[in-house]
Amino acid sequence: MITCSVIGLGQMGRGIARRLDQAGLLVAAFDASPQAMAGAGLSQAVHEDALAADVVLFVVPSTAQIADKLADAPLRDGQVIVDLTTSHPDDSAALAARIASQGCAYVDAAMTGGAAGADAGKLTLMMGGEAQVIDRIAPALDQIAQQRFHMGPVGAGHSMKLVHNLILHSAFMATCEGLTLAQKAGLDVDSAVEVLNAGNARSFVTEVRFPRDILSGTMNARSRIANLEKDLALASRFAEAMNGPAGYTDLTHRLLALAVARGEGETDFSHLFEMAGSLMAGVDNADS
Repeated sequence: MITCSVIGLGQMGRGIARRLDQAGLLVAAFDASPQAMAGAGLSQAVHEDALAADVVLFVVPSTAQIADKLADAPLRDGQVIVDLTTSHPDDSAALAARIASQGCAYVDAAMTGGAAGADAGKLTLMMGGEAQVIDRIAPALDQIAQQRFHMGPVGAGHSMKLVHNLILHSAFMATCEGLTLAQKAGLDVDSAVEVLNAGNARSFVTEVRFPRDILSGTMNARSRIANLEKDLALASRFAEAMNGPAGYTDLTHRLLALAVARGEGETDFSHLFEMAGSLMAGVDNADS
């Protein structure tokens, strides 16, 4: 049986850690925040020596944080580092090459499904790395993911996640704009969403995000605006390296960056709906 550890016990990490703990695979977990450690709800058998496991899963903001953590770490031959972040494929490749010299394997396993998916073990993983390594860690991946897609060599998973997120977040902002116009026209927003879901404009945003997290009044999509801005900054960098196109990517990034600049970085991103008109006006004014 393989042993696992999780580094990063935030909204996504704690659900992943709990799933592995319940399966008897988790031996260690760590978060720099004592509150996150205390609130993770893990069994007493789990300790904090998170680099002692066969498979070390990082659920931190980006590959840069993983590289810092592993800079002077005593890794051992045969360990597998699983990078569950949203990061740039160039950073993935650089880290993979560095730890390969210590006999360690690296898999970029970018995820989608949100915190609810992490809690339920129903994430979708977009993976880059060697097929035999992914097969070797499958018992752990099976506990946290409902679907896995091996996209290619190291970096391919992160490339796919940037494509996924630039589409998802751009669609979210477009939906916010459209429903803001519906509201201004005197239309009932709940009814407008029902119409979208009955037609060809439906998406995860209209079918799940708006009804569950916004129209319900919950206003809790379980992620910060700063996280979306970081993802779109990476997507813009990625698109530029590919020589575009990047029109929607760059516009969405500018909207999110403006929200962060206005001090809303720590705000749950569900509130972007109420900010949409002001943000678009701010971008338009900057262009005029």
